[in-house]
This record gives sequence, structure tokens and C-alpha cells, in this order.
Amino acid sequence: MRTRRANRLLEQKIKSPAALKRAVSLLKKSGKTVVFTNGCFDLLHYGHVKYLEVARKNGDLLVVAINSDASVRRIKGRGRPLVSQTDRIRIIAGLESVDYVTVFAEDTPLRIIKLLKPDILVKGSDWNKTSIVGRDIVSGYGGKVLTVKLMQGRSTTKLIKKIVQTAKSSP
Repeated sequence: MRTRRANRLLEQKIKSPAALKRAVSLLKKSGKTVVFTNGCFDLLHYGHVKYLEVARKNGDLLVVAINSDASVRRIKGRGRPLVSQTDRIRIIAGLESVDYVTVFAEDTPLRIIKLLKPDILVKGSDWNKTSIVGRDIVSGYGGKVLTVKLMQGRSTTKLIKKIVQTAKSSP
């Protein structure tokens, strides 16, 4: 019984872009501040979790858009993602700091940013603020664009390299 309820709650966080637009519009009308971020989130690590927690603190709810498998392959190359979009969506939706999750197939989340019109757009500090996709759109209607300091030494690429090294040195 508890597992079914938890699965239902998890599934309520996962929305198509159109369904998410409806939900976000209602929440914004009730005065809620919507924070938006996006990424591949392949091989979730503590740096990701902390980043999402900090992003969430900037508003009333956090929407995370995840690159589809095809989008990740185009951006990161053959062999990626290591974790399927179905699993990545469910993992991100399982985090307490995340209110909604959606997927986008394009290389950038621009279409979803235009659709949702978030109050706050957040990216990691590894992004130059002027090159954040959607910055001009969000700033144009009075929204904020923020960067969140990333945790030193935490990255999916470093994690993959460590796994490969460990696998090579194991008997």
C-alpha cells in the first residue's frame, strides 16, 4: 500500500510540457514563484542534489527539465546517457526539492522556458550568465536569472572516469 502511494506521488511530479504549463499557470496565478532549471542529470551525484536544493530555495516550487536520451547523445556523445531518461526522470522526481519534472528533446530548453515563463531561471556557476539559454526571455518579462555555486570536484564526467579506472584496475 505504501509503495503504491509513493509511486502515485512520484508520478504526479512527472508532467508533459503541456500539462506542466497548465499546472504552473495555476500556481503562478495563486502567487507562487516558479524556479526553473534543466540538465542531463546522468549519474546523479551529491553535487546535483545540492544544486537542486539551493535552486529550490529561490522560490516556492522547482521545475526541472531533463534532456531526452537523444538530446544527451547529441550533446555528450556516443555512449551517453548511461542512465535512461525514464530512470533519470523518476530519480529527479524522487527528490524532495523537486516539485515537477519534464523532458525536452531539443538541445536546449528554450521552448519549455518560453512555454512556462518561470519567474526565476537557475543554472550552475559553470555557466557564464550572459550565455545561459533563455536568459533574454526571462529577463525580458522581468524574471531573474541566477547562478548557483557548484560543489568542487563533483561532476558526472569525473565520476565516469573514476568508475572506468576502478574497473580497469580490478582483478
